[in-house]
Amino acid sequence: MRRALLSVSDKTGIVEFAQDLIAHHFEIVSTGGTQTALNAAGIAVTPIEDVTRFPEMLNGRVKTLNPRVFGGILARREDPDHLQTLAEHDITPIDLVCVNLYPFAETISDPEVTLADAVEQIDIGGPSLIRAAAKNYRDILVVCDVADYDQVSLALDTPDDDMRFRKHLAAKVFHHTAHYDAVIANYLTDEAKSDTLTLTYQRKQALRYGENPQQTATFYADYQPAPFSIAAAKQLHGKPLSFNNIKDADAALGLIREFPTQPTVVALKHMNPCGIGSDAILEHAWDKCYVADSMSIFGGIIVLNRPVDLATATKMHQLFLEIIIAPGFDDDAYDLLAKKKNLRLMTVDFTTAQAPEADEIISIRGGLLRQERDDVRDDPTNFQTVSHAQPSPEQLTAIAFGLKAIKFVKSNAILVNTSDQTLGVGPGQMNRIDAVKIAVGKAENKPNFDQAVLVSDAFFPMDDCVKYAAEHRIKVIAEPGGSIRDKESIAMADALGVALVFTGNRHFRH
Repeated sequence: MRRALLSVSDKTGIVEFAQDLIAHHFEIVSTGGTQTALNAAGIAVTPIEDVTRFPEMLNGRVKTLNPRVFGGILARREDPDHLQTLAEHDITPIDLVCVNLYPFAETISDPEVTLADAVEQIDIGGPSLIRAAAKNYRDILVVCDVADYDQVSLALDTPDDDMRFRKHLAAKVFHHTAHYDAVIANYLTDEAKSDTLTLTYQRKQALRYGENPQQTATFYADYQPAPFSIAAAKQLHGKPLSFNNIKDADAALGLIREFPTQPTVVALKHMNPCGIGSDAILEHAWDKCYVADSMSIFGGIIVLNRPVDLATATKMHQLFLEIIIAPGFDDDAYDLLAKKKNLRLMTVDFTTAQAPEADEIISIRGGLLRQERDDVRDDPTNFQTVSHAQPSPEQLTAIAFGLKAIKFVKSNAILVNTSDQTLGVGPGQMNRIDAVKIAVGKAENKPNFDQAVLVSDAFFPMDDCVKYAAEHRIKVIAEPGGSIRDKESIAMADALGVALVFTGNRHFRH
């Protein structure tokens, strides 16, 4: 009779798996809570104390860490010396190890958890058992995932031993323990004193391709994705997300969280906003977003910070859109939008939108960059008007609106907007004057252009941006300031009667 050691925190399916092992002529050895669960189901179990000849101790901290257990796991069956050693010490070989680990990640997800409680959920014996079994995978079947129970059972029915399957299970163990240790390390690490960064992600889905069809790609999710994230979003309808969809949708979520107060609609295309509208009524917010750039919105991604109603859905339904993300959809709105079979309809937990966000991590060749997110909320009371002309309170509000949006426009970035709507976006230019020309060109023929301000993500290197904007009827300009040629821009603003405001914060987005 073969011997199986079962010791699991997640007891899903363990009774059925144990019954299947018994049907395949395994003796079951078990510990603590697993033994209790199996006994309650009428399954005969050899207690771990009968194997170790030593009681569990230290409130269960020590129960399997014993040569009579690890000798039975690590002995190589083809090595006569190993088998002789087992016989000399009356150690029975163990042929299958099924262990899953203490729920450390789930424990620390509770914001009220104490450090002491978290530390008690650091598993010691479990990782040791499965690592030992994985090391000796040629002789041991090792199971660390509930999802593998059925496949292991099928393998037991196969007369020919599948070494590739055993190796797969062993590799899974080392991925699992590396992930487990990384979560613990990151929780305990004082980042200011750490010279290492350990990251761990789980594969969420394989993608059809990457940015282009010739590139393969995979979507990996954080081990505990933030509720307000694409990794945690629920897709209600439509075809699977693509690589570019995921990147754009993530950028759109970052942008919409800048507008927590009024109903707001964001349209995003190729990692840049093409329209933003805010209003007390969601449908009107959509109208403002749409007219901001009715051409670029075609094939775009839409995020709304309120549940989608039928009136708003009716207008969106008239366009080709890739994705619509919202806190929810009214039933009639969903039924209408779902008539388009490919349109992705997704919900995200907006109740956590204002929670602190994790740092950004950006891959580069040979390494990565890590930085805090640009989560500065620009305060108009800290603005400095450096020109003779003064902005009105409404214009200061418009500047604040534009600064929320421009953080998500690729630099060099220029935005022309009112207090509740973007009119023109000039993204990603190699020089700032070209970005000004694009943004102004998109905005100047719109009906409410006379209420617009121009916002820049970084300082003006020379006075040509002020001059061009003023010549095209812009009356208020906001930029961070800090150029060695600031005085020239101020002088140009005074000469042309423009109010020039220094905001103090740069918002590069490369």
